[in-house]
Amino acid sequence: MEDEADRVRVSDREREQVVDLLGRAAAEGRLTLDEYADRAADAHAAQTRGELAKLTDDLPVPAVPTALAPLPSQPPVRMVAVFGNESRKGHWVVPAHLRTYSVFGDCHLELQEAQLQAPLTTIEVTAVFGAATIFVPEGVEVRLTGPAVFGSKESKLRGMPRPGGPVLEVKVKVVFGSVTVRPPRKR
Repeated sequence: MEDEADRVRVSDREREQVVDLLGRAAAEGRLTLDEYADRAADAHAAQTRGELAKLTDDLPVPAVPTALAPLPSQPPVRMVAVFGNESRKGHWVVPAHLRTYSVFGDCHLELQEAQLQAPLTTIEVTAVFGAATIFVPEGVEVRLTGPAVFGSKESKLRGMPRPGGPVLEVKVKVVFGSVTVRPPRKR
């Protein structure tokens, strides 16, 4: 019989925490990359805590964290590309915190016509057998951090950041994928 707590509907934040746990398990060799891709897709589709718990019940971590960290003032905006492509370009407002997930897919962000709404913008990129490309205009300081396991992370920016200009913090988790930060394409 199903426990009452297993029927509680989950939030986006709980889904993302499970995807993070699955990513760590894949990086540690506890899951194959195919298992990670399948479970990450299932986590994004999960509706209840019971569904999420099944995805991590064979891993040495709690299925759903009991103590959540304090919520940020605005939850991060998400872009998800699973066996597909997702892109943002043209005139758009970039949130202060953006998360992209690329599992056998491609996330493409063009910031040259976008408006950065905060002095520090954080983009968290997870790429598993996938890719993410971020086009950054001149003058923006980019801080590229995080692990790339059997993959790559690379900044192709050449110019110096503008003093007092916006800062873009790109935090990556790459497994058999790539993340590239580059200047805008020449027209």
